[in-house]
Amino acid sequence: MALLSYTRDGQGFPLVLQHGYFGGAEMWQTQIDHFKSRFDVIAPNLSGFGDSADLIAPDSIEECAQQVFDLLDSLGVEQFYLLGHSMGGMIVQQMAAMQNDRVKKLVCYGTGPVGVLPDRFETLDQSRERLAIDGLETTAKRIAATWLVEGENAQGFSVCENVGKKATMQAALASLTAWEKWNGCSALPMISCPTLVLWGDRDRSYGWRQPESLWHGIPDSYLAVMPGCAHNAHMEKPALFNMIVDDFLSD
Repeated sequence: MALLSYTRDGQGFPLVLQHGYFGGAEMWQTQIDHFKSRFDVIAPNLSGFGDSADLIAPDSIEECAQQVFDLLDSLGVEQFYLLGHSMGGMIVQQMAAMQNDRVKKLVCYGTGPVGVLPDRFETLDQSRERLAIDGLETTAKRIAATWLVEGENAQGFSVCENVGKKATMQAALASLTAWEKWNGCSALPMISCPTLVLWGDRDRSYGWRQPESLWHGIPDSYLAVMPGCAHNAHMEKPALFNMIVDDFLSD
């Protein structure tokens, strides 16, 4: 069984950072540098993305979650803090529902419990059409520009663009199918660990209804809204993002 590639640094209690669509572990570098003095930071690359681009991507969120568990099992990591962004946020919700006793604290960042993304800047079918017409690299670049308030002029855009280019067409399409098939609403009451819902108020991928549903649906949950940030708030205002997560994990 081929395992996900990953970046790992630091020491202490494990902190798992899970990226989203057209992402990779490289997008967490500022967070890895910040948290590694206190935590054993592990950032998996999902199948078909980043340095796992040689792996075939599953077309279900449940299988994606299991692949992350398989990696952590291989590393001997039993319990951990878990942070997921965007599609990675769907995956970490699924992980918490599947094996809640292993997740000590959960951060659902720029994400929601509904995979069809009703408030997204374009529908999933439109993304499929643009992939077919424009190709993978152009589509990855175009989508990455929506993640930042300043678009292609933003400081973190080049990292997003370069990581997105590593993805495969198979993974890009399989992920869209995985979103369509997944709905985590019924599982929210089963997430018993303390949970932070973190969202940028100018997010064009997940409208307010999504984080609001997480906040109201997960019993032991807290909400933090980052002003003036889009989907990739951790790249736009990293100091604020890290402080919020630090505070939650230290509580």
